[in-house]
Amino acid sequence: MDQVPGSPQEPQNAQGDSLPGCYRHPDRTTGISCTRCEKPICTDCMVSASVGFQCPDCVRGGGGTGHTAQATVPRTIAGGTIASDPRLITKILLGINAAVLIAVLATGDDLVDRLDMLGLAFDPNRAQLAGVAEGEWYRLVSAMFLHQQLPHFAFNMLSLWWLGPSLEAALGRARFIALYLLSGLGGSALSYLLAAQNQPSLGASGAIFGLLGATAVLMRRMNYDMKPVLILLGLNLVFTFLWPNIAWQAHVGGLVVGAAVAFGMVHAPRERRTQVHVATCAVALLAIAAVVWVRTAQLMG
Repeated sequence: MDQVPGSPQEPQNAQGDSLPGCYRHPDRTTGISCTRCEKPICTDCMVSASVGFQCPDCVRGGGGTGHTAQATVPRTIAGGTIASDPRLITKILLGINAAVLIAVLATGDDLVDRLDMLGLAFDPNRAQLAGVAEGEWYRLVSAMFLHQQLPHFAFNMLSLWWLGPSLEAALGRARFIALYLLSGLGGSALSYLLAAQNQPSLGASGAIFGLLGATAVLMRRMNYDMKPVLILLGLNLVFTFLWPNIAWQAHVGGLVVGAAVAFGMVHAPRERRTQVHVATCAVALLAIAAVVWVRTAQLMG
């Protein structure tokens, strides 16, 4: 129950303020106390009860609220927990891409030849066939983090830094990771299916286009002005099909998968949110696997 400021029973915190300090965070003054044990609690510690609020200790001990502390944690639009650093996963992805680029610059083209997206071709360095059809499935993932030219790397990483944090904050870390990886895999799979079997491709562009599609879906869900993101998407698609030496298949594949996964994440009903999210990601992964299986059968048949 709320305490009356200045009452004789009210303790004072170390700074001598008229309000007591939270029992878990003494530096935070509060006028709210646990309805069960009457300890002072700040807004970060209070858990809604049938009457008033209870402290986390009483909730864990079975205070009769019917709600756990986890159930009252603020959630994003997609049901993720609100993180203290909404850029953490984005920073990690930037770091992975940068580390792979440094490795490429240090070792030369041999690493690129081993990690790029390749359907099936003869590798003269190893005097053998190489590619996804030869069982090198890792190329579907490794190509997502592989860059050879600094301008290509810089453009993709700037796009990741611009698009990533807002999506990471809106979806939550786990969902953002799933979105990024599935978008990249979607780009690799469509490249594998439609590009020439001996045509290599590399770069994070498929994943970036997935983030761009997800941003459009999120803005539509939140009723934001769609013009800026649609203009940006249109310009990127124009460059995709008019600029030479661009794997348009990776861009389109990433865009389609990213938009589809994001749609399932932000439109899932609250009461079945987790189930819908898992099903959405599973369906996307199965579709990608089916595309890879069909292309492999074509090349090895």
